[in-house]
Amino acid sequence: MKQDRAAPNLTSPEGARTARKILLTGHVQGVGFRPHVYRVALQLGLAGWVRNRMGEVMIHVEGPEGAVEAFLRKVVSDAPPLSAPQVAEVTETSPQALAGFTILDSDPGAEAAIFVPADTCVCDDCLREMRDPQDRRFRYPFINCTQCGPRYTLIAAMPYDRANTTMSGFSLCAACRAEYNEPADRRFHAEPIACPECGPSLRFARREREDVTGAEAALAATVAGLAEGEIVAVRGIGGYHLMCDAANEAAVTRLRRRKGRPDKPFAVMVPLEGAGGLDGVRALADLSDKAAHSLLTPQRPIVLVPRRPDAALAPSVAPDCGELGLFLPYSPLHVLLLEALGRPLVATSANLSGEPVLIAPEEVEDRLANVADAMLHHDRPIARPADDPVCREIAGRVVPLRLGRGTAPLELALPKALPETVLALGAQMKATVALGFGRRAVVSPHIGEMEAVRSLAVLQEVSESLQALYGQRAAVLLCDAHPGYTSHRWARGQDLPVVPILHHHAHASALAAEHADAIGDWLTFAWDGVGLGADGTLWGGEVLWGAPGRWRRVARFRPFRLAGGDRAGRELWRSAAALCWATGRDLPHAPDGADLARQAWDRDLNTFETTAAGRLFDAAACLVTGMTHCSFEAQGPMRLETLASGEAGQAVRLPVSSGADGPLEVDWSPLLDVLTDKRRSEARRAADFHATMAQVVPDLIRTLAETLPFAQIGLTGGVFQNARLVRGIEERLADMARLLRLHRRVPSNDAGISLGQLVEHAAQASGDRG
Repeated sequence: MKQDRAAPNLTSPEGARTARKILLTGHVQGVGFRPHVYRVALQLGLAGWVRNRMGEVMIHVEGPEGAVEAFLRKVVSDAPPLSAPQVAEVTETSPQALAGFTILDSDPGAEAAIFVPADTCVCDDCLREMRDPQDRRFRYPFINCTQCGPRYTLIAAMPYDRANTTMSGFSLCAACRAEYNEPADRRFHAEPIACPECGPSLRFARREREDVTGAEAALAATVAGLAEGEIVAVRGIGGYHLMCDAANEAAVTRLRRRKGRPDKPFAVMVPLEGAGGLDGVRALADLSDKAAHSLLTPQRPIVLVPRRPDAALAPSVAPDCGELGLFLPYSPLHVLLLEALGRPLVATSANLSGEPVLIAPEEVEDRLANVADAMLHHDRPIARPADDPVCREIAGRVVPLRLGRGTAPLELALPKALPETVLALGAQMKATVALGFGRRAVVSPHIGEMEAVRSLAVLQEVSESLQALYGQRAAVLLCDAHPGYTSHRWARGQDLPVVPILHHHAHASALAAEHADAIGDWLTFAWDGVGLGADGTLWGGEVLWGAPGRWRRVARFRPFRLAGGDRAGRELWRSAAALCWATGRDLPHAPDGADLARQAWDRDLNTFETTAAGRLFDAAACLVTGMTHCSFEAQGPMRLETLASGEAGQAVRLPVSSGADGPLEVDWSPLLDVLTDKRRSEARRAADFHATMAQVVPDLIRTLAETLPFAQIGLTGGVFQNARLVRGIEERLADMARLLRLHRRVPSNDAGISLGQLVEHAAQASGDRG
């Protein structure tokens, strides 16, 4: 076996020698862990070797007993910041009288627990070098080391060696090769290592003009275009962004028109400014300590934060929203662009609305030719897409709303082992896929809305990629039970067993998996848009009792009939009409077509019954604000939450009835008087609606506690992304708030469904059924 380099033999000849074989698992690849092991051994004068073995690290170390014991401690306690090593096994072995400590090549043939590292932002050391005129990587847009840079988006196969990445086509120059082979160097086996002489380069392209090549010229052309109000598609780590000056109202409006995104807020990338890097962000938003910390993590997520009234941004960046989605530059290229411009940039995913982010130059030039004025390409291939992650502070904790670059692939432990490898295909909205094997679950980054044609192709590509990277092949497919969902139909066409999982059971099981140490039964509120229920109707305002594999519905909202099928999700008036018509009221703000819909509703034509809390929020947004249509999911509820800020709100107690054999039922009808009372301001009505919905939770809990034992209270589903609602629930639970469990690592929305499908299937396969 080839040795990268042998350390000098510093082992003292005095005293008895001992030897240990050590197996480390966890996050130990792509994070500079082998050089770390080498340096610790060198410091302690020990001999032996270290090697990667398909996601694990194997170590043989020998020397004086005290030094070996110190080595065992320091390898974990002083581990690189991006790593998370776990000592899986330590065994005594015979000393081999080795002359020094060596780093061996990876062992590609051994079976082990593979870990695929996520992408991380450029580190401070690389930034210092990039800004140093004397450094050979001065202003190089692709600078990286073992502690930063792309990982998941450039790994083509495991083990994680350069030959198995999209950098394999770039031959190292002599200087980079020396760093790559030097164990004491920060770039020892930094697989994406590159420099201006041997690495990727930039190319600025504009229709019917000659391309601008060379890093400085291409950067200058991009900066000039953005400064003049142009829209530029910029290739990053996990895909392209569409960028424009965030303070230029004309540019932002033009981007909205071209992309077909009239209202949904744009994310804004803010320059690193000030000693802590957050001065630019603080000029735009009010930051809590937790939000500030999240912005600065190596994952560099988009964080939703309260907007300052004097924020110097174009009004159409985030219309009718009290929050901004802000993030810091995470690649060297982004840092260079923002430092040159000195102002925030809109940085939204380069795609057509609802589709996965685009990753290839030819795709962008073809599909976004009428959106972007110009494009900044680079020639480092992207192995698979990873959109930017999004998070928000809810109940004192910053939680994910979307998994993406840096936060996925996300690995979690399953409460119960799977009997075979399983691929879970998630839901129709906010799709992710999850690979499950043994006790391990790996959740993909955000893919997109499955109604988009391209989303299915990317779902298949990501599914194949995860299986290949982790050396697993699915024996079973899991899908949402709704037969109309794209991934359900696709699964049925494959030559594999298919197990449908009920939507809200998956929501509840995903939450339970995040609190695997919790003991006892759950009382879980699963509130979202709509999902197929066990009785064939569309649920969405449920309370489930039990645990994974044996959920039972014990409460719900009063069902109501929606007219117009799937259009109700974007036409808020249909939800409002369903409530009004069911209680003998006329619909205020009736749009064109409402009369025909009423006739169909009266005859029960093209209607469906639902209990969805999400549709109650849609109805409230329509009745309070007069908003009849929306251009993106949850636009109405988001506006309602913004309106409610600053108002205390007064709850209306909603009646709870019990059927002979069915679940408890919460009657929403008393809300209508509150929502339609024009004598009171929109803000007061919005606040009262939130207070009422929050009061439903403790009221149901106290009623159900009379007959059902439970040790955990869970909140799951997209409705609980509403921070105002969750805060109101916490306040009203009082002494029972200690039982409250929220999502921490996976989103509460449909992005968590794929994980929940794995958990529910594992429980069912083990016989845990009610």
